[in-house]
Amino acid sequence: MEKRDIIGSFFFSNYFLGILAVALSLETSFQLALPFNSLPWHSLLFSGVVMYYTYAYISAGHHSFAENPRTRWYQLHRKAVKTSQVLLAMAFLCSALVYFLRHCSSLGSLHWSSWAILLGTLLAAASYYGKLPFLNLRNSGWTKPVTIGLCWAASVSLLPLVSLQLENDGSVEIPWLLAAWLFVKNWMFCSVNAILFDIKDYADDSNRELKTFVVRYGTRFTIMFILLPMILLGVVSFLLFSYYRNLNIHQVAVNLVPFALTLYIALSMHKPRPILYYLVVIDGMLLVKAICGITATLMQ
Repeated sequence: MEKRDIIGSFFFSNYFLGILAVALSLETSFQLALPFNSLPWHSLLFSGVVMYYTYAYISAGHHSFAENPRTRWYQLHRKAVKTSQVLLAMAFLCSALVYFLRHCSSLGSLHWSSWAILLGTLLAAASYYGKLPFLNLRNSGWTKPVTIGLCWAASVSLLPLVSLQLENDGSVEIPWLLAAWLFVKNWMFCSVNAILFDIKDYADDSNRELKTFVVRYGTRFTIMFILLPMILLGVVSFLLFSYYRNLNIHQVAVNLVPFALTLYIALSMHKPRPILYYLVVIDGMLLVKAICGITATLMQ
């Protein structure tokens, strides 16, 4: 197998997304100065994210040979993908069992707001794939990227905190105000990331009459009047977070690097790019964000 094929397989298989989820979850622990979550939790997060994103492509092999490189990869590797899903499901179930047996006695200590976070995240994730009879956000163009961003932000900013409460029987003091600003920052950042992918899918979404921001308003308008305000809102949320956390100017500057890079990428989205560009560079911004967030914390 050629080097390019190996790289493509790594990113097409969504394992990179699992790594991103764990990295962003660790960033939350660092930025809020909290203990790390347990290994079973990170195993649940990794396997759950990879399975969730792979689910949409499982049926690709049942259709005619696709022109989309990602869909074509799933058609060519259908057996390997199904095997991977089985192994991931086993890892997920084993981790869930270990986690439940360790912490089931702490369920009663959860505040109602923690249950609301759990339920809200599950509903948002289910609605994206049309698993709710009354809601299918995947086919609602303008809500799709916001829902994706919400799921990511909740999974890496809020669910780790709920898990931490379970793992410590509610004894860990969670700074929920700081967590709220961190959540908004991550929500905006991840939503911008999803809209950048909508720019890639402009032609397909237009043919399907899926009214995404890009299809409805065009690339330039989306970049200038939707992406930029969302990036700005994310920056403002972080600045409020940094104010309450008393971060110094160097820590603030390092944390703002991913926003500056994302802005640069957004402004360069007028010309088409190969799909690996989106998977490596745009999704890679989430890894850059996690690294910068952790690095800035260690600068104290």
